[in-house]
Amino acid sequence: MGYFIRVLGKQNLDIHIDKFINALALKNLKAGFSISADDEADNWTEMQVADKNGNTIFQIERNPVADGSLGKEELEEFKEFIQDYKPSSAVQWLTDYFEKVKVIYAFQLLNPIYGDNNFDILDIVKETIWEQTGGILQADHEGFTNEAGMHILWQFEEDVTGEWNCAVINGAGEWEAFRMELGDSQQSEAFQKGEIPMAAVRI
Repeated sequence: MGYFIRVLGKQNLDIHIDKFINALALKNLKAGFSISADDEADNWTEMQVADKNGNTIFQIERNPVADGSLGKEELEEFKEFIQDYKPSSAVQWLTDYFEKVKVIYAFQLLNPIYGDNNFDILDIVKETIWEQTGGILQADHEGFTNEAGMHILWQFEEDVTGEWNCAVINGAGEWEAFRMELGDSQQSEAFQKGEIPMAAVRI
């Protein structure tokens, strides 16, 4: 099935392809964008994005959340799927937050994504959509973020390592952000308990 990242937006707005082109140009980057014959540049449901060599590096599917829609079905699957993960405070927050989600943009990453600057293209397209829709982010084998882009749910593989920006909910119901080492078992255990790890750096 491939690897997916998603924007779960609170506003289902039409986003013109020109917004992506202009955002990339600010970073001196270019990409090719193609949509189906039934779609329009400012109202599309599927899009393929290619690098400078013409290789498709990822594709995007836009799924509004409405009764009977694929987006609604995916959201219900997420609600069920996250119940076994930690911290439990994030699970509850996400369960409630899903009620606000109006659209899901699903990015499927393809093998050519590993070429030069291609992840930069992905990041800029994703950020452009996120700026328009608001909401939260999700990545396979990682988890979900809050609206500030801080990681809040532990769904990583066992051998994960590296520094990561995370957040937990404090007693006042507010997010507290910090940077932690994912490969440190003590830090990961604290995070999954909904606590700020002692060795973490507040941000």
